[in-house]
Amino acid sequence: MTTTPQTRTLGSTGPQVSALGLGCMGMSALYGDADRAESVATIHAALEAGVTLLDTGDFYGMGHNELLIGEALRAAPAAHREQALISVKFGALRDPDEGWSGYDGRPAAVRNFAAYSLQRLGTDHIDVYRIARVDPDVPIEETVGAIAELVEKGYVRHIGLSEVGAETIRRAAATAPIADLQIEYSLISRGIEREILPTTRELGIAVTAYGVLSRGLISGHFTRDRQLAPGDFRALSPRFQGENLRHNLDLVEALRKIAEQKGASVAQIAIAWVLSRGEDIVPLVGARRRDRLAEALGALEVTLDAADLAAIEDAVPADAAAGERYPAAQMAHLDSEH
Repeated sequence: MTTTPQTRTLGSTGPQVSALGLGCMGMSALYGDADRAESVATIHAALEAGVTLLDTGDFYGMGHNELLIGEALRAAPAAHREQALISVKFGALRDPDEGWSGYDGRPAAVRNFAAYSLQRLGTDHIDVYRIARVDPDVPIEETVGAIAELVEKGYVRHIGLSEVGAETIRRAAATAPIADLQIEYSLISRGIEREILPTTRELGIAVTAYGVLSRGLISGHFTRDRQLAPGDFRALSPRFQGENLRHNLDLVEALRKIAEQKGASVAQIAIAWVLSRGEDIVPLVGARRRDRLAEALGALEVTLDAADLAAIEDAVPADAAAGERYPAAQMAHLDSEH
């Protein structure tokens, strides 16, 4: 697998990373069963191709994902292992039935979560650390302040944020240097353009964009009659339901025409569009297999000129998607949507 090495920087205070990051969640959770050996092989292929940013959460599979990444890194060549930067989300409270029961951003909890992550990952530091969702009972200043203490002690290198709105970004940035905001951003999820993205740019904070293919919806591979595996959370996602799904897949077909004219896949056009939004944006691709990773990396070779961007905008206008990006209960946890 060969690609053109490209890098971007996580804000004015963060590290240099690959222009695309690998989101590892699907290797452990929320999309049904995954093949462990293929997952490890995909991480290795990403590192070999020059991908340096690996994104995870300590609650993905209740620690499974961190253990998987740790296993993959131990088996990787030393040069690849040393170039890997790990971004970790914490704070989600789980139960043995795989349920969710809120978020904990107390300083003592921050230190506790970090201790377990370091052990599972088999590393002495976490490159970027962030709470997955704001704990409504704990001021963001306290949570970020606790991460800042971990930075001072060398256990964390940089502080990130996740799914927070402009006011919270400002409060966090006034507490400690923030490298990046992780938030959903894609052709059909463009809400950050109104207030959040201008705020991060004003403050010198990068965006690591997840959901760039909207969980496969705009990958060009999802079909109306697809049967989702048990445990696949897309079965509950509004954008994958009934008329919403039909409408959204019609958008994909409009995008496919542009992709064919460019000699690219739908997924590559969708990823290239996010890459085109600015050098301060690093898309995370959630590939679970080497073939999907290879396709995603091909987006780095796609150049979109003004005519291409106009055609894409015409095919998939802002706010064109039908359905919210999460079920109502999960939308309520998003500071970025309030």
